[in-house]
Amino acid sequence: MSEIKKYWQNYINGEWVDAQEGGRIEIENPATGQIIAEVARAQQADIDKAVAAARACFESRELYNMRPTNRGALMFEIARHMTEMADEIALAECLDNGKTLAGGKNEAMAAARYFTYYGGLADKLEGRMIPLGADYVDYTIPSPFGVSAQIVPWNFPLQIAARSVACALATANTVVLKSPELSPVSTYFIAEACHRAGIPKGAVNILCGYGHDCGAALVSHPDIDHIVFTGSVATGQSILRAAAERVIPCVMELGGKSAGILFKDADIDQAINSTASGIFSHAGQVCSAQSRLIVPTSLQAEVVEKMAAKAKSLSIGPGIDGHDLTPVISGTQADKIEGMCLAASQAGAEAAAGGRKCSDLPGHFIEPTVFTNVTPDMTIAREEVFGPVLSVLTYDDPEEAIALANGTDYGLCAGVYTKDLATAHWAADHLIAGQVFVNEWFAGGIETPFGGMKRSGYGREKGQEALLNYVQTKNVGIRITGGGGGRPGG
Repeated sequence: MSEIKKYWQNYINGEWVDAQEGGRIEIENPATGQIIAEVARAQQADIDKAVAAARACFESRELYNMRPTNRGALMFEIARHMTEMADEIALAECLDNGKTLAGGKNEAMAAARYFTYYGGLADKLEGRMIPLGADYVDYTIPSPFGVSAQIVPWNFPLQIAARSVACALATANTVVLKSPELSPVSTYFIAEACHRAGIPKGAVNILCGYGHDCGAALVSHPDIDHIVFTGSVATGQSILRAAAERVIPCVMELGGKSAGILFKDADIDQAINSTASGIFSHAGQVCSAQSRLIVPTSLQAEVVEKMAAKAKSLSIGPGIDGHDLTPVISGTQADKIEGMCLAASQAGAEAAAGGRKCSDLPGHFIEPTVFTNVTPDMTIAREEVFGPVLSVLTYDDPEEAIALANGTDYGLCAGVYTKDLATAHWAADHLIAGQVFVNEWFAGGIETPFGGMKRSGYGREKGQEALLNYVQTKNVGIRITGGGGGRPGG
């Protein structure tokens, strides 16, 4: 099987439907530049229909009244169907997103794991009793918000959709999810799995559309209660402005410019391999990518030489052929990345490897790039490139290394390479980041909370902590003896 379905409808209220205005969006294979499929283009009328379905499902209380263990069992069924479709999902991820088949299969299995992980937690989210004396019983209830609007990015659409949909279902919220117009296909498999598992109609609705009309209509809809967004700072700010009008709680994951600090005692070869994984996986299109490596001045030459050799050793080509470095998502993105690389060279940085588009390949490929002679004031050291581009900076003492790592507007991830446990603890304590990796970039998993500090956003996805972003506390105070009115509180 080397093709995916040519046309995908939106999933609204338990049915696959065309866009009400009949529009479609063409989907490109980033490895070839060829159109491989079309999806129905959702706009305001489609959003209205999906939100109405989600509202009706929530108001029916079908999910909320369900015994939580049964809600979990329903999520296990979703996971089972996701697993059964894993090979189809892998191909979709390869053809519309650029991943390798192995990477696409990993995405499918991770998505299924989100549903089993949070399905297992559905009956473990508990309130508490608050003692007020003999005359009272007081307790708290973790209550769902209602209709959760979710907007997922194009780099890992399936996993990011799965983690937020799973949290919403586990906590009895309903969902309207906008998939990314550049690579929406894999998210439709979540809808199909939900459909096969028999979730209540309207509990999960998945549509594809452009941000300026579909996305804007969703986040500003008067019947939305909760927003989950992963993407750029600029788009996140726009969404927060819309949310502020109606005081809607949000979970915001807004990207990063994450740095790994290499200390003098580190295993350099191990750090090189980990850094390569951190910046070149999925062509660097990872919000938590290790886009900066901060090294002692005395080790700069050795580290840059080895890092450049590693970059030059990578094979470049379509994911379906199993290459090390796969395409970036679009021609526009490739142009932006190359433009930032050229600007870095003009500013005085030196490309020890790469720095340009791959002109000899069809599709959208950027050479794996390593910049040296980077100073912290350069744009390449401060702004998110979202491509396979590493900036190497130098330091003379550990405090300077921490200052360099913390010296951007972002605070998503950070890394430490050292053999010394005390150094690792000290650095992790001083780094301003939602997640700190020690001696392995991307250490952690579905079980570990993920989210940013500073302009990288707020709220947490993944892990048990994520569920707390999908519920609000309701307090119930009961006087159980005597009569009379209680004393009102603030």
